[in-house]
Amino acid sequence: MKVGNNLYVQGIPNFGSECFLIEMGDNVTIAEGVSFINHGGDGRVTKRIEKYKNGRTFGRIKIGNNTFIGKGTILLPGVSIGSNCIVGSLSVVSSSIPDNSVYAGAPAKFICTIEQYGEKLLDNNTVYPLELEADRSALEKYLIKNLPHNYKPVKK
Repeated sequence: MKVGNNLYVQGIPNFGSECFLIEMGDNVTIAEGVSFINHGGDGRVTKRIEKYKNGRTFGRIKIGNNTFIGKGTILLPGVSIGSNCIVGSLSVVSSSIPDNSVYAGAPAKFICTIEQYGEKLLDNNTVYPLELEADRSALEKYLIKNLPHNYKPVKK
């Protein structure tokens, strides 16, 4: 496995049996339960059928710089995820994702650009003193006291 600087792994991901086919850039975050599928187990079936016995599925997985892969996401063989990307939790990435993109779903689909996502964050910003990030307990107390009880409307 080729890994850049500042890889942050939350919990335990599944890097698969061919982790040497995985490449990650700098400042990548892998959330808990992400699965890297670098080959297909389909060969266990097809190798017993004469016509298909030599068929194999292998693929590299590449993740660019400054990218977040959400909890429980499945990365299938042969995909490349660009730099400055966010992949939402429980997504199934079956095709490559370009730079500066937000994707989510099963299969993963384009949601918005990273610029659009950033603007949405600023519009819905939860402002708190940045020094609280060094003290998790103080940050929790601040958020409990100051975060409004605003919930998303029901979709009809």
